[in-house]
Amino acid sequence: MARSAAGPEPVLDPASRSPGFDPGRPFRCSPSVALRPEPFGALAYHFGTRRLSFLKTPELVQVVSGLENHPDVHAAIAAAGVAESSRPAYLNALAGLAENGTIEERR
Repeated sequence: MARSAAGPEPVLDPASRSPGFDPGRPFRCSPSVALRPEPFGALAYHFGTRRLSFLKTPELVQVVSGLENHPDVHAAIAAAGVAESSRPAYLNALAGLAENGTIEERR
């Protein structure tokens, strides 16, 4: 089973990690993904790709779970109470989750 870590990690340009990831657009957790709460955050299992990702903080879980309730990724991050200084790291983590199909753009 493939594993990938998804958690806040500093990056200069979050959008450069995944060219298809635009945090100004609406996203959602993929319907093919199940989130299992854990003390550190959550495990995200994608039934289609069989990928397992680790959401390393409860705030990241809150962002991913709340994406569909906000007009864009930035609003979901703000609603989760993520500090301004931590937002680039969260954008980087979300770009990775978009790259591996855990989250997807809403149409």
